[in-house]
Amino acid sequence: MAETTDTALDDLRVSPAAHLAEAMAEASASGAEVGLRERPFAVQIGVRAVPGTSSARAIESALGITLPEAVGEVTGDAAGRHTLWLSPDEFLTVDVAATQRPGETDEAEAALEGPPVQVVELSANRTILELTGPRARTVLEKSCRADLHPRVFGVGTAIVTQLGPVPVLLHRSGQEEFRILPRSSFADFMVRWLLDGMAEFTGASGVTGAANHDRKG
Repeated sequence: MAETTDTALDDLRVSPAAHLAEAMAEASASGAEVGLRERPFAVQIGVRAVPGTSSARAIESALGITLPEAVGEVTGDAAGRHTLWLSPDEFLTVDVAATQRPGETDEAEAALEGPPVQVVELSANRTILELTGPRARTVLEKSCRADLHPRVFGVGTAIVTQLGPVPVLLHRSGQEEFRILPRSSFADFMVRWLLDGMAEFTGASGVTGAANHDRKG
């Protein structure tokens, strides 16, 4: 029964940037310098707890994670389950190797010992866009306010920043791989914005509109 339910859910799911998948694939195929894709439906869990407390340890045990303790720190496996630091007591656990299912946080919620701790399923809140290739950093630097040089923003670092006018989480998940997590409602704009930034390296016409829309606003 559970397998049937999961299959039905998969058939109904539509990712926030699904309608731009062809444009992303076209741009990515135009050259090896930079590529863009969406990694939809990954598990995303919001955690509020103070690292080192009994409540935090209970959550870590239930979710199979270690909470980061410093700005920009990411713990865990970028290819699977990992946790991003957002503030001293706020974190986002992401699992790109798993698809969100009902009850994902049940065990962790049962381990809670009361406020101020919290575990919330947030998989529909953001999508994950993955920008790859030797020109990926250059594309981001066109509109990101943060210093993305490797000596400052190395592999395994994540920050809250902006790309153009859009607030995002930015995670350097590999040497030439960056994950951008915008709110789902900004996914269309963000993909178009990135495709515009990639155009000089891909030679593809892309799907324009984001920059023009921003100027009009």
